[in-house]
Amino acid sequence: MTQSNTYDYIIIGAGSAGCMLAKRLTEDPQKRVLLIEAGKNDNYIWIHIPVGYLYCIDNPRADWRFKTAAEKGLNGRSLLYPRGRVLGGCSSINGMIYMRGQAGDYESWVQATGDEAWSWENALKRYKAFEDYHSAANEWHGKGGEWTVSKQRLRWPIMDRFRDAAVQAGIPASDDFNRGDNFGVGYFDVSQRKGWRLNTSKAFLKEAAKRSNLTVLTEAIVTKLKIDPASKNCLGVEYRKDGVLAQALISANGEVILSAGAIGSVQILERSGVGNAEHLNQLGIPVVANLPGVGENLQDHLQLRMVYKVSGIKTLNTKANSLFGKMMIGLEYLFKRSGPMSMAPSQLGAFAYSSPKQKRANVEYHVQPLSLERFGEDLHSFNAFTASVCNLRPTSRGSVHITSTDPEAPPAICPNYLSTEEDRQVAAESLRLTRNIVQSPALAPFAPEEYKPGAQYQSDEELIKAAGDIGTTIFHPVGTCKMGRADDPMAVLDSELRVRGIGQLRVVDASAMPTITSGNTAAPTMMIAQRVAELLTRA
Repeated sequence: MTQSNTYDYIIIGAGSAGCMLAKRLTEDPQKRVLLIEAGKNDNYIWIHIPVGYLYCIDNPRADWRFKTAAEKGLNGRSLLYPRGRVLGGCSSINGMIYMRGQAGDYESWVQATGDEAWSWENALKRYKAFEDYHSAANEWHGKGGEWTVSKQRLRWPIMDRFRDAAVQAGIPASDDFNRGDNFGVGYFDVSQRKGWRLNTSKAFLKEAAKRSNLTVLTEAIVTKLKIDPASKNCLGVEYRKDGVLAQALISANGEVILSAGAIGSVQILERSGVGNAEHLNQLGIPVVANLPGVGENLQDHLQLRMVYKVSGIKTLNTKANSLFGKMMIGLEYLFKRSGPMSMAPSQLGAFAYSSPKQKRANVEYHVQPLSLERFGEDLHSFNAFTASVCNLRPTSRGSVHITSTDPEAPPAICPNYLSTEEDRQVAAESLRLTRNIVQSPALAPFAPEEYKPGAQYQSDEELIKAAGDIGTTIFHPVGTCKMGRADDPMAVLDSELRVRGIGQLRVVDASAMPTITSGNTAAPTMMIAQRVAELLTRA
């Protein structure tokens, strides 16, 4: 084994959290930082063209290509479970929607951890610190940060009509979903810069990589953490690059920061002997710390993709299904950086109440001027739009665990969708709410016809069955190494994201969330990294 140099910080995973941490921690020229990424450089053109997510997801060039186990709640189906394996991590392949969640989410974190540092007011300060908002700085948004928040560079008439229909159904128009109360309908803000995708590699790592105190290793997979069994301190990492096993160590006061995501961080901890002792024993892994919460508490947003045929109005289905249409789409992006090639997977959003008993908006819509049978297949030949609705605060809890000590072996991912009565009820309510919106007068001229799941599903039981047929992940796994109070036996981390029972080791990514945020999870992950960067640079 070859020993590398010693570092003050070793960051595992160059994703939404890792890239920001690399920049923040190297601002002190005396601190030597190593950033290890299992994937390649982000110089693949489809990463940067917004519509390129179609060519990055399920592509080994940028994706781990995980799959879930067969899900009972999805009527036995298994789903693709994309996770970024490239500089920028999931920010290189995600939907580019900039969303903080709701103020109530952060109050739940305060309750779970007992730490006011996670309050909405404190989180808002961190968001503003790294934002470069498309309008002037104000009480809600920052200006001049690394992370550009842009308006979308396209509109669709069918999206405008859906927005009008939602307003008629009682959902107010909104021009900003990031002020703590998201109830409303409007176009999403996106993580783009002048029509190009903005990933965390471009925003944070590009400048940091010029610093002499940062070393970036790509195509290097961490096999395990090096933990002293006597002191229970993390000493460094063991990794494989170019077929050679190597190690990197941290200084006496250094730290290892695990930012490999809600799936990857669990894998690395378990391979290192940190996790549920019973599971580790079954795999013959010596137990360093018995933390039964590792890999548990998996939460995700399940989207129910309802498709409506329309008449008398164009959608992307027919525009993209002709050679001339494709040529015009390409030319528009080439010369203007606008049009369908610049669009996020979902353009119009809405936050609503699935029933009057909800205390705050509990469902989110991602509306698209297109439709297809399943991801990766061709668009339908008829004009249609998709109204995808997800339960923002699911009560179902799943798990992720390794099945082998082989770092390339896929883990067992069991989201356990629709496993609670509450989630099944919200699913039925959501489908009915969508029908109510679509039946509003604004859409009537276009004769919307429910193609999926189909108007024949009416009772609660039938709608729950339909939800299992059309439900799919919206790619927001969180919570698998949750932070929590000292008396919570399932809390893996304390409120400053230090691993319980292990010194000099933190987990800083979406796995730390005790409960999922009410919306897309990329921006909250960056906010978490901002919090830890402040802790470490002020120490």
